[in-house]
Amino acid sequence: MTDYGHPLSFGLSLDPAADALEETRRLAHQADIGGLDYLAVQDQPGHLETWTLLSHLSASTQRISFLTDVADLQLRPPALLAKAAASLDVLTGGRVQLGVGGGAFPEAIASMGGLPRRGAQMVAFTEESLDLMHQALAGGAVRMQTPHHTVMGYRAGPVPATPVQLWLGAQKSKMLAVAGRAADGWISPLNIYVPPEEVPARQVIIDEAATAAGRDPRSVRRIYNVIGTVGTHGARHGLVGDVEVWVDTLTDWALRLGFDTFIFWPVGDAETQLELFAARVVPAVRARVAERRGQR
Repeated sequence: MTDYGHPLSFGLSLDPAADALEETRRLAHQADIGGLDYLAVQDQPGHLETWTLLSHLSASTQRISFLTDVADLQLRPPALLAKAAASLDVLTGGRVQLGVGGGAFPEAIASMGGLPRRGAQMVAFTEESLDLMHQALAGGAVRMQTPHHTVMGYRAGPVPATPVQLWLGAQKSKMLAVAGRAADGWISPLNIYVPPEEVPARQVIIDEAATAAGRDPRSVRRIYNVIGTVGTHGARHGLVGDVEVWVDTLTDWALRLGFDTFIFWPVGDAETQLELFAARVVPAVRARVAERRGQR
């Protein structure tokens, strides 16, 4: 059993397609009043730009926080990405966390004018980017000169209203080790790409890398993107079942697999799915995890 003890958080993944904007606005409002913790937006070519969409939604929500899930580091200079996150955090009163990725689609990066890095280059670039962004988010002078980055005395600001964490999307062993050494959290790909039975081995890689770097593995947040349907009508893939199946499964994934945050990717009628998830699944999972933790 691997429970790292963090409070549970729950979020909703929003579709960044331009032609889905009206539904995206409705879902953001519904999640905000429904008590979810995060609105998450993926970074995709041909869709609305992530920071622009999150900034737009922040103006029409009151309390919910925002998560890039994930922003491509190879398309955005890390110091500027940190500045964007800090700026939105200040503007929203502390409602931002920053999910980043090394860049899983080199062709898309190249098509937009970026320099696609692969393999060991991408791993080194990503780890250095996390260091650089941590410096920038702390404020003050930022310096780094490596084959991948040249930042000479940038005076970083603004300082975020509340700490902005850097959560790294990773799937393979070398990037998972970077998450353990240098990130504030690990964002797992969707449960159809990293199924539950493959999670423990990945958690071990993160924990061992954190320990080797002198960090407490419990300090690393663990975020799972979960696609599926609450109920069986229209079910196609991912986690499918009634409310009790979802409550049992997410409770197990929290206490046995170590996840503290679940980002829901609904399949089917998104508004109905969100209502079931926020009103019936989330409170029951919170209560059950708290009860079982209290029994230890």
